[in-house]
Amino acid sequence: MTREAGCAAVSRSPRPQRAPRPTVPPGLVVIDKPAGMTSHDVVARVRRILGTRKVGHAGTLDPMATGILVLGIERATKLLGHLALDSKAYLATIRLGSSTSTDDAEGEVLTETDGSGVDEDAVRAGIAKLSGPIQQVPSAVSAVKVDGKRAYALVRAGEQVDLPPRPVTVHRFDLLNLRREERSTELDVMVECSSGTYVRALARDLGADLGVGGHLGALRRTRVGPFDLRVARTLERLEEEPGLSLDLDASVAAAFPRRDLDAAEVVAVSHGQKLPAGGLAGTYGLFGPDGHVVALAVDEGRAAKPLVVLTPAG
Repeated sequence: MTREAGCAAVSRSPRPQRAPRPTVPPGLVVIDKPAGMTSHDVVARVRRILGTRKVGHAGTLDPMATGILVLGIERATKLLGHLALDSKAYLATIRLGSSTSTDDAEGEVLTETDGSGVDEDAVRAGIAKLSGPIQQVPSAVSAVKVDGKRAYALVRAGEQVDLPPRPVTVHRFDLLNLRREERSTELDVMVECSSGTYVRALARDLGADLGVGGHLGALRRTRVGPFDLRVARTLERLEEEPGLSLDLDASVAAAFPRRDLDAAEVVAVSHGQKLPAGGLAGTYGLFGPDGHVVALAVDEGRAAKPLVVLTPAG
């Protein structure tokens, strides 16, 4: 056998080239998070489903909680720090008769009292005290930062954490149902509140006010800003039909006031130039004549300052 023949015998055909991965368009995916998963777990799963690393989330949910989790995909991750998610809605179950180290059902029981005889009128009065603008002490195992570290991390390290109260607003706190158990009372409630409000802290404080202790037994977030369960999908549904809940244009239109620009103004914004003030409160979306979003902006005096440019070049 010649050398050339020998080489031919061991030569291999070139490997077929992989087809390029489809590009994921920018936008938002609104997930109905199941219990038992962290928000980070959901992000990792969505990254795999959509085939992109550019996924971020706006606002966390505890592992025991279910419901709305808003994710930004590709360029829409730029929106996450600006989304108007200042109002949230929850369905929750509060258990009266015991307090826990985490103010929810996953913590160690600290105190137990017979809470089965709590007076309903007293419950409603306690709820009224926790409605409207209030000063709330966050849970010690919350994500609030203390000297640059998360409070829950300090607690896990065995440190004592005393968080100061802060202003929050509970827009709605309704008692939907009251159930008597052997040594406890369970309350099904609806809560609408400002961002930064802890529903488990409401459960803790209601139980303390009633003198029997209380903690959060279950929590489902039904709305974050303008995004509710009507646009949410389970992870299983996303697996079956990968795609966005809202594209970039629809996401900005849903979450921000809108300002329409002419062609010359679009060019100015794309070059980082300021426009005359739009007269809109807070952050708003700038849209071109073609209906596509160009940027987010905010008025500063007599000028509109672009905050985030959202065109592909930006």
